[in-house]
Amino acid sequence: MTPQELKATISQGLLSFPVTDFDRNGDFAPKGYAARLEWLAPYGASALFAAGGTGEFFSLTPADYSAVVKTAVDVCEKRVPILAGAGGPTRTAIAYAQEAQRLGAKGVLLMPHYLTEASEAGIEAHVEQVCKSLDIGVIFYNRANSRLGPAALSRLADRCPNLIGFKDGMGDIEAMVRVRRGLGDRFAYLGGLPTAEVYAAAYKALGVPVYSSAVFNFIPKTAMAFYQAVAKDDAQTIGRLLDEFFLPYLEIRNRRAGYAVSIVKAGARLVGHDAGPVRAPLTDLDQDEMQRLAALIEKVGGQ
Repeated sequence: MTPQELKATISQGLLSFPVTDFDRNGDFAPKGYAARLEWLAPYGASALFAAGGTGEFFSLTPADYSAVVKTAVDVCEKRVPILAGAGGPTRTAIAYAQEAQRLGAKGVLLMPHYLTEASEAGIEAHVEQVCKSLDIGVIFYNRANSRLGPAALSRLADRCPNLIGFKDGMGDIEAMVRVRRGLGDRFAYLGGLPTAEVYAAAYKALGVPVYSSAVFNFIPKTAMAFYQAVAKDDAQTIGRLLDEFFLPYLEIRNRRAGYAVSIVKAGARLVGHDAGPVRAPLTDLDQDEMQRLAALIEKVGGQ
């Protein structure tokens, strides 16, 4: 798949980030992860991102990373494109990205470089170096301490033909409008805020109709129904699902830092697709929170 073919693929439909399966000791569980991908692949996501944020990229060792990406590519070959997360300092990000390419991933989501602050010029150089180390497509994740404006993105677009996507995790509407208007159709644009469904209709109005769904991990049928409602401007269905599920879900998710990942693993456990615990420094939901989440899942029905 060429970078431009990848751009076309991720410019429509729903995207998702499978959680990464760990056993009781916290080690990667490839059989469970393969079974998870077998379960999720037929639901119709346009692409799946292995070892992404919801997949706890930040907690994976290099050996884990290789095993996760290889498992995803092997299971989903000819079924749904697999992209892989990559991040950290520039040379580390390059090493991860090149490993993903070697293993057959169709593209890379370039996540923040972590910890240190950096100038926009430095982040621009970071993105350029990663892109030029690869043949596959790259999506820039605009989030946390790794942010770029339209001028820097325009320069990168000229120098890096394989930079084909911009994923926004900031929610700054003015900045998103400036990027979208400034870059036009040069990129595929993705909504990437945690629990993106809450922002999906607003982002669609900005010209960003595609987003990544974390809840696809445990209520894939509902996640697809919500995406279709947004695509059709079905305000009644959007409002009903926001009220019945997503807004109460946020009340649980927002109780502790890191729960954006933990609550997804909890949901998978509750629907019979247990992915094991989250790794430190994240923490799992407590029993009361699990019961509240179970009640919400019961409301939306079987998947």
